[in-house]
Parts: sequence; structure tokens; C-alpha cells
Amino acid sequence: MINLPKLIGHRGVKNLLPENTIDSIKLASELGLKWVEFDVKISKDSVPILLHDDHLDRTTNGKGLAVDHLYNDLKKLDAGSFFYNKSTKIYIPTFLEILLLLNNKNIGLNIELKPNKGFEKKNVESIAKDLKDFKFSNQYYFSSFDWNSLILMKKLLPNANYGLLIDEFTSDINLNEIITIAKKYNFFCCGFNVDLINSEIIDIMLKNNLTITVYSEKNIKFNEANDLWGLGIKSIFIDDPKEFKLN
Repeated sequence: MINLPKLIGHRGVKNLLPENTIDSIKLASELGLKWVEFDVKISKDSVPILLHDDHLDRTTNGKGLAVDHLYNDLKKLDAGSFFYNKSTKIYIPTFLEILLLLNNKNIGLNIELKPNKGFEKKNVESIAKDLKDFKFSNQYYFSSFDWNSLILMKKLLPNANYGLLIDEFTSDINLNEIITIAKKYNFFCCGFNVDLINSEIIDIMLKNNLTITVYSEKNIKFNEANDLWGLGIKSIFIDDPKEFKLN
């Protein structure tokens, strides 16, 4: 059974170094985090890469959709200038690079599937191939707001672990539907926007043997984290863990 830690580095440690980069993920490990989360999608030539947004504009000096560009061109972009407000040599890494980096560090991975619309199947197939070919030896699990991507991945990697992500409740996304999907596909985990969490939701999730994680738009502070753990939250995605004295 997968064993999640109390803290998982969010896109590496995105408040301290540029998100979803080798630098950020290395620092997460150096600070003592035992798990990291990052976002994976594909380039035009189906290379799985680390990138959160569909578009390149926010976190690189590129423009448009990542899936419209070959990886050799994406690698030439500056993936650090948005953070430092000056030119850097930081680039968009491949998924395989990160697997290689973390394989010998005993660092667990939460791989968030972030497919560009219309490329969900190809995205899942490319990521699954990299994992199979590389034979990553540490614990990992997939998560996504796109539940269909998780279902597709489950068919390719049936023995992997999976978690639903929930940013808001709607007519289609409610607690009953969440539990139904999780049980149907044997998903072990639900990750909620921390603003949704209350004791009732936690009780319902735990009664249904679902692990609960939370994330936030802003860094979660130590006192709030302690309260969340006390309520039954298993893991918190953290942007800056220095307050937690991990080493």
C-alpha cells in the first residue's frame, strides 16, 4: 500500500524556485521533502515534459500551446525568467530527466496529468511508456482534474495508484459522484482545494477509506497544516516548506 508523507513539494517548491524545473525539484529534495508533485504533458513530438499550463506564456518566454511545438524547440525556451525577472538558462525538463534525477534519491512522485485538450489519450500513452521503459523504482501515484485521463491511464498501468483532484463542487462533481468513481476504479485518494475542506467532507471520505490530500493557491502555513493533519488530512501540497524544519 502506498504511504504518503505529511508534506509533498508542489511543482518542486514553487515559491522558492521556478516551478516544474530541475532546480525546484532538486531543492525540494535538499530541503528534506520525501515526495514531490509535478505536472506532465506532451510536446508536439509526444515527449512528456514538465509544464502546468496549456500555454507557454506564463512560465516561459514562449507563446502558444506547448503541444504545438517540438521538444527541441521547447528546450530552448527560458523557464526561469518569469520567476527571476531576468534571463536564465533554466529550461523545460523532460519527464525522463526527472525520473532519472529522483530514482536514486528515494523520492516519491505525484504525477499530475495535465493534458492539452484533444491530446488526452496520446498524453497518457506517452507518459505510461516512459514509466514502463525507465522502470522507476520509487513509490508514485497519478492524479488529475481530468478524471478520464486517470481512467485511461488505469487501463495502461493497472497496478499504479490513482487520486482524483477536486477544485470545486458542481452538479456533476459532488461527494456521491466522487465516491462512486473512486470505488469503481479503485482510486485510493482524493485531493481537494483546501477551501472546500470541512469536517463533514473529511468524515465521509475517511468512512469510505479514501486518503485525503489538500492543496492551496497560496502556501499553507505551519499552524494551519497542524490543524489539517489533526482533522485527518494525510498530505499537504506545500510551496515553501522551510517553516517546517524538515532536516
